[in-house]
Amino acid sequence: MKAQDIAPLPPARTRIKICGLTREEDVDAAVAAGADAIGFVLYAPSPRAVTPERAAQLAKRLPPFVTPVLLCVNETATNVIAASALVAGATIQFHGDESPEDCLAATGQGVRPYLRAARIPLGDGAARFDLVKYANDYSHAQAILLDAHVEGYGGGGKAFNWSLLPPSVSSHLVLSGGLTPANVTDGILQVRPRCKTLAVDVSSGVEATDPNSPDGQPLKGIKDAGKIQRFIAAVRAADAQLAKNPHEFLSAT
Repeated sequence: MKAQDIAPLPPARTRIKICGLTREEDVDAAVAAGADAIGFVLYAPSPRAVTPERAAQLAKRLPPFVTPVLLCVNETATNVIAASALVAGATIQFHGDESPEDCLAATGQGVRPYLRAARIPLGDGAARFDLVKYANDYSHAQAILLDAHVEGYGGGGKAFNWSLLPPSVSSHLVLSGGLTPANVTDGILQVRPRCKTLAVDVSSGVEATDPNSPDGQPLKGIKDAGKIQRFIAAVRAADAQLAKNPHEFLSAT
């Protein structure tokens, strides 16, 4: 068989996680729009928090091949394991200060898949974050999730400077932090060429707007079905651009 007879690989597809869901109708809207994963926040101080029991109730609405993700922050291994037992097929997202050993202890030494959040500094500080070392330290993680380092743990709606990430990271990455339907295409085009595969994770960027807020603050934990649809359409637009000319974006990073 000649080289020219080998069919080219199909274009990569960016996986999509919608996080911070608290209502049945939002789970259904995210699934209908084409989300690959649904995130439930088990961190009690978060305005988007649900109990493990509530997460299990919502996760029962998911069809096959849509993954439930349980977001935990500095939780004990015992509690993570107990929550995991309630949600079949869940992936765990560690979003606090958990060490590699903590992550392994809470996932049966990595038997249950997990994501590890990396809190990337805002501004020029992103250049000083050693993502290659971080990914190596958490080599058992299914992927490293990139979030902006804000007060608290995630959900701040802030984007870090994607252009300051290392040019090559031998890991699966999940881009998060301040993503919206307006900027996710650019984020994918900048970050996808730097890693093995890329997924995206959105929470505040697809939330409904508080009608009583003069500056349009989001209703935390309440999603907007239209924004979810526009976000996913923007992701697919990025995939289409990369499929046409991937080398253009690779050389620009």
